[in-house]
Amino acid sequence: MTLFHFGNCFALAYFPYFITYKCSGLSEYNAFWRCVQAGATYLCVQLCKMLFLATFFPTWEGGAGVYDFVGEFMKATVDLADLLGLHLVMSRNAGKGEYKIMVAAMGWATAELIMSRCIPLWVGARGIEFDWKYVQMSFDSNISLVHYIAMAAGVWMFTRYDLPKSFRLPVTVLLGLCVYKAFLMELFVHVFLLGSWTVLLVKAVLTGSISLCSLFLFVTLVHSN
Repeated sequence: MTLFHFGNCFALAYFPYFITYKCSGLSEYNAFWRCVQAGATYLCVQLCKMLFLATFFPTWEGGAGVYDFVGEFMKATVDLADLLGLHLVMSRNAGKGEYKIMVAAMGWATAELIMSRCIPLWVGARGIEFDWKYVQMSFDSNISLVHYIAMAAGVWMFTRYDLPKSFRLPVTVLLGLCVYKAFLMELFVHVFLLGSWTVLLVKAVLTGSISLCSLFLFVTLVHSN
């Protein structure tokens, strides 16, 4: 039964990545090593972010139950480095915009999946007692994949020299939502005391909304050119 639960969690977490890689056409371009390079860039960016946070943002020493709004907001602002990292990955890859976006997003999301969820799933989901949090973790990994695709698309649009002025504000707002999404989720949880499944649902709805808006802007921009 333990292997059954582990297999389900593993499939929920990793299989959508495999399907995305195959169906997006990346396999036809032999983009595997490009995605690996994007993942390596992710690791470098996260290391720099950790060093920056450890240096300039010490541990919060406020009272229990007190939310450090300013501190958490400033920490979330450091995630702007992800935008720079995605732009660096896409600038080093030649090809159409769709190819650049998918390479950067797949490499970025897969690296995050391996670094933040692989060990907990491998150790926890194989435990004797089943826990729904590992299923939630698997669903959350799929949400992260959609999130990074939308973020990469936003970065690609924002850095285009021929981006119309009417697109500049919507794309900037979308990038801001991508960067501060985790901060907004933590704030909602603290204010409304949301449960784990509710948090997952809200995150899925918010990510889906951002992704649909990003897709609309991307399609409109490509067809207008």
